[in-house]
Amino acid sequence: MKWALLCLGLCVGGCFNPFAPRLEEVPAEESLLADQRTVEGLFRNFRYAYVWRDTAVYGRLLDSAFTFTYRNYERGVDVTWGRSEDLQATAGLFRAAQHIELVWHEIVAAYGDSVQQDVSRSFALAITFSSADIVRVYGRATFRLRRERPDAPWQIVRWRDESDY
Repeated sequence: MKWALLCLGLCVGGCFNPFAPRLEEVPAEESLLADQRTVEGLFRNFRYAYVWRDTAVYGRLLDSAFTFTYRNYERGVDVTWGRSEDLQATAGLFRAAQHIELVWHEIVAAYGDSVQQDVSRSFALAITFSSADIVRVYGRATFRLRRERPDAPWQIVRWRDESDY
C-alpha cells in the first residue's frame, strides 16, 4: 500500500510520468519573445514564430496594410497577396511542417527613420515536411517596417522575397 501511494505521489507530483511525452528543452535565448520596439527584436520574434510555428506571434508582426510579394519565375510575374491571405498561407505551412529552422544573416541594407525602416536581409530557411521532404531556401528579403510612434512596436508593412528558387 505504501509503495502504491509513493508511486502515485511521484506521478501526480510531476517528477515522473511514463505516459507523458518529454517536453523539448527551449534554449534560454529563445524562451521569451524579444522587444519588438527594436528592429532586431522584430526579426527575433519572426524567427520565434517560424521555429515554434506560432501563428499568434506571427500575426502580431504584420501591419494591417501588410503585403507579401515574390517572383514566380515560371510565369515571369510578381505575385502579391495581403495580410489575411498571408496569415492563412502561413498557418497552413506551420500545420504541414514537422520542423522549421530560420536563420537571419546579416542586414545587407537598412535606411529610414524612427518610425519607418527599409531593411534588406539574407536568410536560410529549412522546412521539414517529412524525413524525405526537406525544403531549403537561401535568399534575401526586403522589408518595409513601420510603427505609429518611436516607442511603439515595429510591424511589417511590406515583405518582398527576393530569393531565386
